[in-house]
Amino acid sequence: MNRVFLSALAAAGLFFLASCSSDSASSTATSEATPTAAGAEHAGAHTYSCPMHPEVISDKPGSCPKCGMNLEHTDKADNGKTYQMQLTATPAQPAAGQPVQLAFTPQEVGNEKAPVPLAVVHEKKMHLIIVSKDLSQFYHEHPEFTAQGNYRVPFTFAKGGDYVLFQDYTPDGSGHQLGRQSLTVSGPKYTPVTFSKDQMQWRGQGYQATLSFDKGLKVGQLLGMKINLAKDGQPVTNLDNYLGALGHVVVISEDTEKYLHVHPNDQADKGPTIGFNTTFEAPGLYRVFLQFNHGGQIHTADFTINVAA
Repeated sequence: MNRVFLSALAAAGLFFLASCSSDSASSTATSEATPTAAGAEHAGAHTYSCPMHPEVISDKPGSCPKCGMNLEHTDKADNGKTYQMQLTATPAQPAAGQPVQLAFTPQEVGNEKAPVPLAVVHEKKMHLIIVSKDLSQFYHEHPEFTAQGNYRVPFTFAKGGDYVLFQDYTPDGSGHQLGRQSLTVSGPKYTPVTFSKDQMQWRGQGYQATLSFDKGLKVGQLLGMKINLAKDGQPVTNLDNYLGALGHVVVISEDTEKYLHVHPNDQADKGPTIGFNTTFEAPGLYRVFLQFNHGGQIHTADFTINVAA
């Protein structure tokens, strides 16, 4: 289930779950996510807000407690517009083992023909996360802008079945947006995996990743999250940046309705521990996906956690 994806997480930082609640729409060819938008108005003094979670506002610089991103200086209000993302698949019915072209068109609601320039966040204008509906498979892609005004990426689904696609993007002059679509792929289906118990360790390609929190996993409290990395039994102390950070974490709820993208805290070293902050606003089972860059390759580790009410 590990996939090297280079093409990266606009953002899209462990979250909302308070932060990025996703909107759904189902389609096998073209579908649109329900538009959302948020912004903070300047109240006289200088204000700072999170580019991914604009509801997080401060009167001084710092880090977002939800995703770890640096707060950005912003004394002007959000443009007040709402957005949606249109997905078009070619062919319209994707099939297992066959290449499909996925095209994403950001649209301003009520003015769908207007161009929507996107800001670069974590080195990319759009971060595409593809997961199987059971959350056993995880892929991170970066659609590229085309002359047609959309963002395209080729992809091949190894197995048929139900998948969910998330897009992290930020229109110029607006706050972070999250698109979400369901996609059904024809052909021999993957065998669904059921997750229930906490899985706090991952092993693969000689690596071991261990997930821990500074408090019990409960909703409504700021949590310090750490992931410790080792290779062949030795601590990894020479991590390279991936998309401008030591690691990226995506958290998705069991029903795939809640999505969180978390970025690491600033740190001087290069491992073996990567620190994050996050907050959960809803109880339940979540899958946690870490991506890190070591030895010139992007690795993906996965965990399962249960958050109490």
